[in-house]
Amino acid sequence: MKVLLDIPDDQSSFFLKVLANFSFVKVKPLTHEKAQAMEDLKEAVEEVKQAKKGEKQLKSMDEFLKEI
Repeated sequence: MKVLLDIPDDQSSFFLKVLANFSFVKVKPLTHEKAQAMEDLKEAVEEVKQAKKGEKQLKSMDEFLKEI
């Protein structure tokens, strides 16, 4: 099982030390960029779910391209 945890920076050192005591736990910290990419992807998936339910209107490709 893989679990993604969001831990405040000032608590991460302690938490990583605790996890290191468990031989069956592998810890791989994410870079800030990867963490941000995962958060962005999570938000995008949520928007698509809302659009499928009819709760949100997505932008057309033309509108999207004009923004960038």
